[in-house]
Amino acid sequence: MMQFLKTILIALFATIMAVPAWAVTDRQVREAVEDELDEILPKDKTTGGAAIVVRIEGRTLFFNFGTATRGKPITSDTLFNLASLGKTFDTTLLSMAAIKGELALDEPVTKYITELQSGGDINKIRLDQLVSYSSGFSMPQDQAPWPEAHYTLPAFLQHLKTWKLPKDHQQGKDYIYSHAAYILLHVALERRFGMPYTELLNERLIRLRGLTSTILPTHRNSVAQLPPALMQRAVQNHDENGKRVGKPGNVQGFYHWPGTGQMFSSARDMATFLTAQLGEVSEPAALREAVKLAHKPIAANPPSFLQAQAWEVRPGALTIVDKNGALDNTSSYIGLAPDRHIGMIIMTNRGDQYVAKVGRRTLLRLGLPAEVAAKELEALEQRDE
Repeated sequence: MMQFLKTILIALFATIMAVPAWAVTDRQVREAVEDELDEILPKDKTTGGAAIVVRIEGRTLFFNFGTATRGKPITSDTLFNLASLGKTFDTTLLSMAAIKGELALDEPVTKYITELQSGGDINKIRLDQLVSYSSGFSMPQDQAPWPEAHYTLPAFLQHLKTWKLPKDHQQGKDYIYSHAAYILLHVALERRFGMPYTELLNERLIRLRGLTSTILPTHRNSVAQLPPALMQRAVQNHDENGKRVGKPGNVQGFYHWPGTGQMFSSARDMATFLTAQLGEVSEPAALREAVKLAHKPIAANPPSFLQAQAWEVRPGALTIVDKNGALDNTSSYIGLAPDRHIGMIIMTNRGDQYVAKVGRRTLLRLGLPAEVAAKELEALEQRDE
């Protein structure tokens, strides 16, 4: 009997420690979301909008604003282009494989893409360096002015054979943003597991979590080849001024083979993904451990944050682990305050919106006492200037 009571008390204590010392009501969450989101929502309410998820104190709240397509309001089942939020799926998948002992993060990428072993500096790149933007590898298309170029897989691999490590770059430490690094990661994982990347992602993560509205589709003529039922829920995208960009399902990129496009998902599916990233999923155990591994800092990018696997870790009165996604026609954000078990998703169908600022400010307001949050918000504002 005593052992039973001890177990109950331990569980109760863990529950108390897992939430803030103060309760946050649904109304307070809505007020914080609406207040912070106001600066990026279109005033006419017809040229885009946003779908929001907040996970707090064990409950999930959805908030929707504006229009998905002409005559259709945004809902929690509306489909958005995730842009670089897809990288958090990549690193969760990679970390699960590492936890299972199927690969090691410090292995060279050429261990799996064997035809690159005849190359030069490409042999120096490790998997953990790819996902922390510290390998030194990038393509001209990774930076402004984003020169026009198109790559097939053979052309991409040929470029890698002649790639040179930038002079004085410290691998594993110095930060150079690279979307191309994640394309290379996809190829390496395909070779390691002997299946197309999309199939690997579906089998090991998307279907595992029951994400029925999450997909990495092929694309043709800048349009994702979505199943009809999903295409009907896809948003019309806009630029920052509200001008329509492409058709619903618009995809942008320089790489033209399966597994290189952009992921699409709904707020409802992303809410499920968010709970996993907060460590609130007990099974499979490898997923819980993979999340911790993916959030662990690898490289510093002083003075603002530490770089983990795609995720940025921002220490402070409230440590925030987050990732943003940005194209000229879509903006997205996923942010976590792990110590407070609070998470947030923002998805919009307008480009070049500073959704990361909105997300961080909201997390600070929800995760800290008012007087502490005010100081942190002021410091955040100064860093963002």
